[in-house]
Order: sequence, then C-alpha cells, then structure tokens
Amino acid sequence: MGLVLYKPKLAELTFRQELLADPETMAYNHAYGGCISFGKERWLDWYARWMHEPDHFYRYLYDPQRQCCVGEVAWHYDMEMDKYMLNVIVKASERNRGYGRAGLALLCQAAKEAGLRVVYDLLASDNPSLHLFLDSGFTIVETVLDEGTLVQKRL
Repeated sequence: MGLVLYKPKLAELTFRQELLADPETMAYNHAYGGCISFGKERWLDWYARWMHEPDHFYRYLYDPQRQCCVGEVAWHYDMEMDKYMLNVIVKASERNRGYGRAGLALLCQAAKEAGLRVVYDLLASDNPSLHLFLDSGFTIVETVLDEGTLVQKRL
C-alpha cells in the first residue's frame, strides 16, 4: 500500500471538516460527543497551532494510487496527562482496507523521527480499533471504565 502522509494547506481543510462532520466516521467518538464542528471560522487558529507548534503534528492520509484522502493522523502533547497522544481517523467508507494500520505505522515513524520515545492513545471502551493498536505493538497501560483504554508504544 502506497499510503503517504500529506500536510494540507489551510485552504485544503475541507476534507477535515467533512471527516469530522460524518456521523458514521465519528461514531467511535460517541462517548465524547460524536461529530465535531469544524467551521471555516476555526481553521486559521487551528492551523496555526497544529501545523506550526513543535508539540503538534497533523497530516492527511493520502492514497496516491486513488488520488484521494482517506483519513487523518495526528499527535500532540497533552499537558494534563503529560503524554504525547495520538489520533488516527479513517473515513468510514474507507475502513477495512488497511489504511488504519498503515496510517498508524506512518504516524509512529513520524513521531520517532521527531524525537518522541513513547506515544499513547486513549480509546473508548467500545472502540473497535483497540485490536489494531495491540496488533501494532501497543500495550495496555490501564483501563478505566468511564474513560476507556489507555495504550502506549515505545518507539
């Protein structure tokens, strides 16, 4: 699979807006409110933070063969948790094609190249991607019933 990480330009955030507004794609996020509003009025501030701050990383998952974006990946430093937290979202219509596994591997490689040594993700207890993380070398740190499962990977 020739999936690549693509850094979108400010004017290209329409895909992210559509991704976060899709109920089927965001169903995994139901415990945290489901869909996320990402109107154009938020783009400039969001872009300045996620594309230019050293503790943030964001890219589209782009399939050059099909010439389309299939999801997004990101990491950021969470001060409250004192951890680098990952985020992987694959568009619902593109799932079960290996994009999540490939995107997670690319994201971990980018984090390692940025100097991160350990990354985490907090998955809702009913998130079906838990097995994907475990199959990709993550281990369970803890499971909290109302929060979900915290996983980690040493890079």
